[in-house]
Amino acid sequence: MEIKGYNTEISPIEFEKLVKDYFLEISGTLKNFKATHNVRIKSFDGDYQIDVFAEFEALGTEIRVLVECKKHKNKIKRETVQVLFDKLRATGSHKGIIFATSGFQSGAEKFAKEHGIALINVIEGKLTVGVKSAEKTEISEEYLKFFEIPKYVGEYNYSDNGICYLQKGYLETLEDFIYDK
Repeated sequence: MEIKGYNTEISPIEFEKLVKDYFLEISGTLKNFKATHNVRIKSFDGDYQIDVFAEFEALGTEIRVLVECKKHKNKIKRETVQVLFDKLRATGSHKGIIFATSGFQSGAEKFAKEHGIALINVIEGKLTVGVKSAEKTEISEEYLKFFEIPKYVGEYNYSDNGICYLQKGYLETLEDFIYDK
């Protein structure tokens, strides 16, 4: 079953750069912050390709964040989350995040929750707009522009009973995850 709003028309490169821009925005006053797209990280057991790699210093320690961007047709499986977890351990990184355009299977969600990996769905921004109407209502481009609704947003389950939408200018919950707030 395809979920409405998933499998957006965003290109894989545009998708990865959007995610990188999220990290650049939250850098704020972090010491030596860098976010890099499409990086190879060398480890004791091989090289790993990472879609977005962010690093900064905090309390005299280098903090490393690995981000994978998955533009798949079907929901992301547990195995994909396990691969990121293995990359975290092999590279000595501290945080892992997967952004996807297709949603996540329940096994992936359970594994991620148990291992502190954030899962974020990227959906079309217009799906965040609620319209009260008995009839099917198409949301115009003018409406989206007027209310500054972005083309794409990240949908993040931050608790068992709540979600938030990530977009430029509103990335606090992503910051909270990265900084363990």
